[in-house]
Formats: sequence, structure tokens, C-alpha cells
Amino acid sequence: MLSQDKKRVVIKIGSSSLTSMHGEVSRRKLEKLVDEVVQLKDDGHEVLLVSSGAVAAGYRKLGCLERPSSLPEKQAAASIGQGLLMESYSDLFLSHGYMGSQILITRSDFSDEDRYNNARNTINVLLERGIIPIVNENDTITIDRLKFGDNDTLSAKVAGLVDADQLVILSDIDGLYDADPRKNEDAKLLDKVHEITPEIEAAAGDPGSAVGTGGMKSKIDAFKISMASGISSFLGKANTPNIVYDAVYGDATGTYFETTTDSENLDQKKQWIAFNSGPEGEVIIDHRAKESIVDMKKSLLPMNVHHVKGRFEKGAVVRIHDLDGDEIGLGVVNYSSDEMEEMISLTEPELESYEQAAIERKDFVCHLDVALPVGV
Repeated sequence: MLSQDKKRVVIKIGSSSLTSMHGEVSRRKLEKLVDEVVQLKDDGHEVLLVSSGAVAAGYRKLGCLERPSSLPEKQAAASIGQGLLMESYSDLFLSHGYMGSQILITRSDFSDEDRYNNARNTINVLLERGIIPIVNENDTITIDRLKFGDNDTLSAKVAGLVDADQLVILSDIDGLYDADPRKNEDAKLLDKVHEITPEIEAAAGDPGSAVGTGGMKSKIDAFKISMASGISSFLGKANTPNIVYDAVYGDATGTYFETTTDSENLDQKKQWIAFNSGPEGEVIIDHRAKESIVDMKKSLLPMNVHHVKGRFEKGAVVRIHDLDGDEIGLGVVNYSSDEMEEMISLTEPELESYEQAAIERKDFVCHLDVALPVGV
């Protein structure tokens, strides 16, 4: 158990912040990152790294002059680069007396609740025993439709997975601006953000580096996840001296993303439902039921299910829509689609034999309570 002044910190670093201009792993950049992580470890903090760079580190070793565009070549490059990254990290951390460990994750590991909890338990053991987990998406085998999209999103989900106190995203830009600083010389750096507004989303630009895959929009989506999970976050420039150490102690130049005290934070179960579950069908409800589950915060009763779409089993996560087609939220069903279809044809007295709610309020995440990134 960490003392109150110690933190569990997730640090994400992008490809462009780890590789040289020639596309290979930069020993100098790695040493800078490791030195700052070691400072945090020496102070008693727990640290987990989410590290990009496998494809960028490996494609030249594969014989490619430029970053490959085809999926098989990218995955082959990742299989080389991931080993190079881990070898470098391991050597550097061991030189300071710390052990690193490799964790490769796919989106399906998060969408299955048992595997999600198993990953959580494994990482917790590593952190509690002083190990530094180094996480990356398993690029060598992951297919596009099962990808997280980028490591910004992955880092936010990992931060929620391990109940982190802080997420630090390092990039090639020194924070969030009110406009694109590459196009507008009057753009101002935002020191603190308490809410992701439409104006902030509009200011998010395209990817800023040919080496990495995540632009400002992906970082905004990541901060939506971390803020909904009650995790303080920071965005800053990776090559700034002592950026990691200063970010954790609140002294860094960059943007801090912090929720207000009255914000609703999602617990572990609701984080999994909202960001990782992979909905399997739809439950459509009428306006009276919508008022009950959203405004009155009651469970959804079997008699309030108007109709269902798709096939799903008991325990699946589904999308809840109103009769206008607007999505209300996500929830875990207590009945299969076949059972629900059967219920729809029953009278209210006949439905009284069904004791369980269709969806318990504790297993429901309302979109009014949390701004979900598009596609999550």
C-alpha cells in the first residue's frame, strides 16, 4: 500500500519521442526517460510505462528505408523493434537496480472481463513488488479492427485498469493550445483543463509526426477516458528536461487535466463497461423508461424494454437507445436477447415472475454522465 504522498503513475511516450531521425531507437532519449523514471522510483512512487516505438525501432532492421505502409511489414517490423526496445529498457533499468517487465496487450484482452481482471491482477503484483511494467499493444498479431487505435488510448485505459493516480502523456508538443500553434502564432498554452469542451475538441489537430500514429485528437480522447475515471493527467513535451519528474510534482510546463470535485468518476466495473466491453446488441426503450433510468437513476425493468436488436446472451454489454434512435448509454443485461423478445409479448402480470431487472442501474453507464470518445 502506497503512502498518501506517493503515487501510482502511468507514463506514455510516443514513437517520435523515442527514435532518432534515422528511425532507430535513440539511446540518448531512452536514457533521459529512464533516468526520470528512476528518480520517481527512488522517491517511492510506482511507475508503469506505455511505450510506443516498436515499428519505428524495427523497420530499418527489416530492410525498409521508410516506415512500411503494409500491415504484414508493420507487424514484422514490430516483432524486431519490440525486442530491441525491451533489451534497451531492461539494460538501463537494471543499471539502476530496477527490473522491467514486458506486457503486450490486444483490445480483446480488455473486452473480455475475465482477461481484463487477470491483466489488472498481474500488473498490480508487478507494481507492488517494485517492478516497472512496460506495456505496448501487441502489434505483431493484432488486426486493425481489434486495435486500440494508438497508445494514447491504450495508456488511458491502462491507467484506469490499475487505478492510477496520474497519467503522463509525453509528446512532441508542449501541451494543449487554444489553437494549432503551427498555424497560429497567437495560440496560447492552456495550463489547466477541467472539462473537454467542443471548443477544445475543435482545436485538436491532425497527427504532428510522420513517425507516430497519434495526434492531438487521440490525446483528447485519452484524456476523456482518464478524466471520466477520476485520474489526473498531464500532457507535455518529451525532450523538456525533467519533464516526467516535474509533471508528477506539479511543476512542469504543459497542460494538466483535472476533474472537478463534483464530477462523477466511474468505478472499475463502469470503466470496463464504458471503454472496453465491446457491445453485442441493442435494447430500445420508450421515453418513460428513459426518464426512469436516466433522471431517476432506476434500474431498467423487463416491462420497459420496447424491442431488441442483435443476438446476445445474459451478461453481455448492450447499447441502450430510445425510440428516436439516440444512444442513451451502455449496460449489462440480465437476460438473453431470446428471453427479452419473449418478455415483450407478455402482459404486466406475466412479467411479475421475472424478479431481476433487465439492466441494473449499477451496471449502466449513461452518456450524460461521461463523454465517450467516438469509436470507443
